[in-house]
Amino acid sequence: MHRQYERILDRYRELQEELNQPGVTGDPARYQAVVRELAELEERVSAWQDYRRAQDARREAEEMLSDPEMAELAKQELQRLSAELPAREQHLRHLLLPPDPSANRNVILEIRAGAGGEESALFSADLYRMYDHYAARHGWKLSPISASPTELGGYKEIVCSVTGQGVWAGFRFESGVHRVQRVPVTESSGRKQTSTCTVAVLPEAEPVELEIAPGDLRIDTYRASGAGGQYVNRTDSAVRITHLPTGMVVTCQDEKSQLRNREQAMRVLRARLLQAQRQQAADAQAENRRAQVGSGDRSERIRTYNFHESRVTDHRIGLTLFRIQEIMDGDLDEIVEALRLADEEARWQALAAES
Repeated sequence: MHRQYERILDRYRELQEELNQPGVTGDPARYQAVVRELAELEERVSAWQDYRRAQDARREAEEMLSDPEMAELAKQELQRLSAELPAREQHLRHLLLPPDPSANRNVILEIRAGAGGEESALFSADLYRMYDHYAARHGWKLSPISASPTELGGYKEIVCSVTGQGVWAGFRFESGVHRVQRVPVTESSGRKQTSTCTVAVLPEAEPVELEIAPGDLRIDTYRASGAGGQYVNRTDSAVRITHLPTGMVVTCQDEKSQLRNREQAMRVLRARLLQAQRQQAADAQAENRRAQVGSGDRSERIRTYNFHESRVTDHRIGLTLFRIQEIMDGDLDEIVEALRLADEEARWQALAAES
């Protein structure tokens, strides 16, 4: 890290010198480029200089310990700096990491029942409620796009959009298999059962990012079914879109208007295509350096919810919390922060190995 920041500092000084040269001041395009690069380096340079000043202050405090008159003050200063420096170092590492291309995106959230029959569908509904409450805590908006409800109030599948500032950071580690262990309401003998649900979190794609040729789509309309009020079974408002090159199929019937259902289905399709595109690139370019946390592999069991023990365990980082009710009520912050730090550390180690 030291070498990397010294190189950044050297580059910053070069640019400052270049900014005052006549050849640059007389060239508006080059002048703007230099100013832009200086602005991009500013935060990292400032953080590095603050860190070095704190290191110097710690060394001075250590030297003052031998002075009887200053020893007590030096101890207090050392205590403060010892607590402050690790956080500063963590921030410096964070600033060196490449920016997340999805950082400012909304997401498409998909929850599907897995093994466990009706109990799995009921747990899908519990996860939907958990994420709805989690979103509300942060001022985000979670809106269902399509759903396949069951008679007992569960979901075979529910697809939602989540919008707001910081949504991707909050949801990006939720992709994977979620396992529940509890006595189902459908179990008369009181036996505990293990069921699973699959969660997929897709960064939402902008229409301009993916060029989808009209000829690549087959769009079918039909009458909606299930709960939905006066519009159900009266008009052909439900929409099914098939992306012919990949075979991806998206359906939407929750909106009253066929046009609105089509718009919602296209949002989901674009997100899925963008995810597939990125996954393809990741597989080809970085198979041996994938992050150990939050890989997004749906086949991987990421978390267990054990209601009998009031326990939630995230298997990727070995974190266990004994407050399942609060977590099911949307209090996911501790888990998300632990995953973020673990992911950041894994990316930092990969970056350091390449340097």
